[in-house]
Amino acid sequence: MCGIVGLFLKDPALEPQLGALLSDMLITMTDRGPDSAGIAIYGGEADGQAKLTVQSPEPASDFAGLEEKLAEVSGGSARVTVKSTHAVITVAEDRLEAVREALAAISPSLRVMGAGTSVEIYKEVGLPKDVVARFGVSEMHGTHGIGHTRMATESAVTTMGAHPFSTGADQCLVHNGSLSNHNNLRRELVKKGMRFETTNDSEVAAAYLTAEMETGKDLGEALTGALDDLDGFFTFVVGTKSGFGVLRDPIACKPAVMAETDQYVAFGSEYRALVNLPGIETARVWEPEPSTVYFWDHDKAAA
Repeated sequence: MCGIVGLFLKDPALEPQLGALLSDMLITMTDRGPDSAGIAIYGGEADGQAKLTVQSPEPASDFAGLEEKLAEVSGGSARVTVKSTHAVITVAEDRLEAVREALAAISPSLRVMGAGTSVEIYKEVGLPKDVVARFGVSEMHGTHGIGHTRMATESAVTTMGAHPFSTGADQCLVHNGSLSNHNNLRRELVKKGMRFETTNDSEVAAAYLTAEMETGKDLGEALTGALDDLDGFFTFVVGTKSGFGVLRDPIACKPAVMAETDQYVAFGSEYRALVNLPGIETARVWEPEPSTVYFWDHDKAAA
């Protein structure tokens, strides 16, 4: 049993409140998963700049002097903002992959949580209220975000086992459920060049969607393919640079509820995660159907 939340803002006036709204939603789901928690926030883009969110078990030593250590490979563009056990490394977009590769040699204990031009991912062991407080999530601005609070059932409680899982630029996934064909699918994805940080089945789902989108599919099309290619029980909430998607398996035994107004689209494992959202009293509220892709995209809305 885990708790999932997601919020896709249509109204830019709400963007300064994204972190606060998501934090409240996630904390409400604490009893569904007190082991660990995480949030992905999309926003804060700057022309020509990219971001790496990294985590360290020894932040005092790993983050000390990191800008200087990355100076040559980043062309002097690296800027490091430390937030507890995480740091956001901002670099010139054309140096992103070089910096990511260099980190493995400079600080082998650093783990990449997410990368891209928009996304920042923060996750740790502990209660949601403690996780969002240590990273200052309530003060973050953005266009959309997803979150997860975990009750571990098949693997150890670790930072890397927490959600969201990110396997592609500005892509991440949170999952409630269990996949039965993840081992076979992992082997196929490795052959396609996908990299894995954990043995978690949810990371396989994230990598599947990344691989599908690398063929030119949008998020909605990739989620449609998941219905044929993924076996098991699942509710997914997925973020991309401009998109937000939801999918439940054909049996749909994991709880889910959605709400939509002129200002936002929201997802929660239970309705109580949504009750403090502005205008929820007049929102259209529904339970997402089994085997049905729900997909919103800022770029398509603006087109």
